[in-house]
Amino acid sequence: MANPAVNPVNKGYVSSRLSWLWSEYSVVIAFVVLLLFATIMHDGFLTYANMSNIFRQVAVIGIISLGMTVVMISGGIDLSVGSVLAFIGAITMIVLNDTGSVLAAIAAALFFGLFIGFLNGVMISKGKIAAFIVTLGVMAAARSLGLYIADGGSISGDVDAFRLISNSTLFNVPYPIIIFLLLTVLLHLLMNKTKFGRHVYAIGSNEKGALLSGIPVDRVKIMAYMLCTFLVGVASIIESSRLGSVSTSNTGHLYELDAIAAVIIGGTRMNGGKGKIIGTFFGILILGVLNNIMNLMGISPYLQGVVKGVIIIVAVLLQKRT
Repeated sequence: MANPAVNPVNKGYVSSRLSWLWSEYSVVIAFVVLLLFATIMHDGFLTYANMSNIFRQVAVIGIISLGMTVVMISGGIDLSVGSVLAFIGAITMIVLNDTGSVLAAIAAALFFGLFIGFLNGVMISKGKIAAFIVTLGVMAAARSLGLYIADGGSISGDVDAFRLISNSTLFNVPYPIIIFLLLTVLLHLLMNKTKFGRHVYAIGSNEKGALLSGIPVDRVKIMAYMLCTFLVGVASIIESSRLGSVSTSNTGHLYELDAIAAVIIGGTRMNGGKGKIIGTFFGILILGVLNNIMNLMGISPYLQGVVKGVIIIVAVLLQKRT
């Protein structure tokens, strides 16, 4: 009589379950392993002060990455987020200084975020131009406009109350971390519990099929890009509030690459149709932990880009195998 323990059917079942577990939770497993490694390598890593520092450092890129996830699940990409953040930051500082109103500055940042996303979405969906080309052009234009209105330099905010947004705490938790966590939960619910989320996945999986199914493809795409740059506006408010100024030449530099890296590490496919907000959340934490532990270990910051590059390539290779 065959031993059930070595039954090929049982082996196949275990193998398929392990494959499913890795496919669904590989980023969580990788994060836990990295966390254990970092704890072993440095005694001061797993402290509240250090963990809070990691979350604070990744909050801005994390918020941008949430929006990038939605766009990439839909089958698109947004290369303009870093330059748009700098441009919106400059506008925010100008409105803040001219009106003296924190609310007016916040409203301006969010409005321009929505407006730029609308332009991106319309050119991509209605103009039938590749997302790569559109957002590359907007990236150049936004950086140029930011430099123009700031005369190539920085703009500082004259209203001290604006700095409280990023430099205050609630129950000893900095506001940027709270905003990042709340937005993660909201985006997770949006993508998993709403019609909009289901439509985004459908478009990313098969755009022609989604169109034939009656899904308003153009409208959903426009909304996805508007959501992405709206979150860039939120991130810009946090960044400019934390620093009290915006450097139109340096602010947001290469943020798009970090955001795309976090999204890919989190399991979102480059060609769309598959991905998770929670995966991106852990993806950005992995990047944050890596940067932190390399700093604690005294590794040159010039080598950190090499580590990110290797991780991105490995993540894409693993996606091709699942």
